[in-house]
Amino acid sequence: MSEPVQPSRLSVNQETVKQWSLPELAEGCAKEGIGAVGLWRAPVQEYGVERAARLMRDTGLTVTSLCRGGFLTDIEEAPRARALDDNRAAVDEAAALGTDTLVLVSGGLPPGSKDLAGARERIAEALAVLGPYAEERGVRLAIEPLHPMFASDRCVVSTLGQALDLAERFPAHQVGVVVDTYHVWWDDQAPAQIARAGRGGRLHAFQLADWITPLPAGVLLGRGQLGDGCVDFRAFRAAVDAAGHRGPIEVEIFNEGLWARDGGEVLRETAERFRAHA
Repeated sequence: MSEPVQPSRLSVNQETVKQWSLPELAEGCAKEGIGAVGLWRAPVQEYGVERAARLMRDTGLTVTSLCRGGFLTDIEEAPRARALDDNRAAVDEAAALGTDTLVLVSGGLPPGSKDLAGARERIAEALAVLGPYAEERGVRLAIEPLHPMFASDRCVVSTLGQALDLAERFPAHQVGVVVDTYHVWWDDQAPAQIARAGRGGRLHAFQLADWITPLPAGVLLGRGQLGDGCVDFRAFRAAVDAAGHRGPIEVEIFNEGLWARDGGEVLRETAERFRAHA
């Protein structure tokens, strides 16, 4: 039985309370005593990167990650070049926000392609360019495997083993992985791969969301509030702790039902569920 989670480890991903603006998120976290957040590029860009960075500093919030870079599987030269430029911009944004972790969603199969191995190799080619760029700016690239249902259109990296096979081609301070319970809860190899990530110093982020069924249309917004589904969060935290990650734990939930509710109510519930289930 793992020890109770330390509430100070909670980081609330911005998407969990997507209905809130950045200032509302900062104010709400201060009110609930939550000291860390994970941010997303689009709302940060809309607010202004430097302005967002000042807001985080002024309110004492730690930014645990920025999401997302990636989408690195294009075959044609021009879109590949655009993707690399966009990822360099994402690295710069992460550095400006004071986070050392940029989450990568690798990208799906290009239109008409069935070549998973080729797509993964193009990710490696991109990481060879982006890793040193990120290192110079104090940012680590964290490959996030997504559930296999997203392999065709969003992420050809479906397991922690596949993510580590890519990451281990590069220095650990450049490239590691994200453990997101929503995406890997089903994989009986996940505990061994978490230990592998820990041994190599590549466990760069840990995120929580529950798996609930039936999935909604489009499936992307099917992440559940902690405790509403079938994920054994305590087992995952025990594995991650044993692997040496004792840092922040992000709760990242995309759920229209949560977004339709009062943000303060959702934030309080999330903190309560974190203490009860993580």
